[in-house]
Amino acid sequence: MLGRAANGVYWMSRYLERAENTARLIDVGFHLALTRGSRQSQDEEWKSVLITTGQLESYCALHNTFTGPQVFNFLLREKSNPASVLSMVENARTNARLVRTSLTNAVWETTNEGWMCLRDLLSRPVRETSLGEVLMQIRRTGTLVRGALEGTMLRNEVFNFSRIGTFIERADSTARILDVKYYVLLPSAAWVGSSLDNVQWDTLLRSVAGNRAYSWLNAGAMDPRGIARFLILDEQFPRSLVFCYEKIGSNMAGLAKEYGREGPAHALLRDLRAKLHQTTIDTIFDAGLHEFLQEFIGKTVELSSAIAADYRFIE
Repeated sequence: MLGRAANGVYWMSRYLERAENTARLIDVGFHLALTRGSRQSQDEEWKSVLITTGQLESYCALHNTFTGPQVFNFLLREKSNPASVLSMVENARTNARLVRTSLTNAVWETTNEGWMCLRDLLSRPVRETSLGEVLMQIRRTGTLVRGALEGTMLRNEVFNFSRIGTFIERADSTARILDVKYYVLLPSAAWVGSSLDNVQWDTLLRSVAGNRAYSWLNAGAMDPRGIARFLILDEQFPRSLVFCYEKIGSNMAGLAKEYGREGPAHALLRDLRAKLHQTTIDTIFDAGLHEFLQEFIGKTVELSSAIAADYRFIE
């Protein structure tokens, strides 16, 4: 199972998770742009989506305006954009095909059918009237593949590598979105606590599908520390950093049991999990939220590389 096959299931899951995260950001950007009165404000919302996905530079190499259709078509289907959703889902499908004999029919079929459906939907430029259907299909594809994995796969190394890929990508995405919120989306520190700040926090929660869960726990109060604690330390929310690392830990333990050994990645993961469990939101803010998140992102990249080295596959 090592090497090429491990790489295939790991990156299949990472690409599908990344495509779904991008779709959520586009959906939030679209609905926020509709509420903005001026064209400039609408363009700023779309620019913020590009910043959050890390694609502003590549977009600006092709365009010098930030109209909605131009931005979401770039993110969804631009042929020269290797980080487009269509490219990511195609990459997921390619990786699944490489390890098809290690997957159940249900996992392969949902991955393949999801790609074919998106290929057809994105064969021509997407209009605002059809954007909702496209975004729904992207989310549906990710949901169906995860459901097929959960419902039909043996709890073996294939399942473990797939889940590790999903939760590493999810943790990285949540950390980057939270970091961008404070240091890019707000015009200046003077806006913290303002009505604009509250809108941006609500945007953040929606982009990680956490607005309803947060409201249940906090009666809808838009408190920056409370939201940061929810996204970093809440063990119940499936996109929080702590939750993601707990799932990575359980699947890494499954690999250790399967292969009868642990490697450097296991030790690194234990250290990272311990640090997350020992910290509080007050200590994070006192030391600097940006600094904490940048260190976390760096450690997540380091963990991904360590897993690749331990199980002999190249990212």
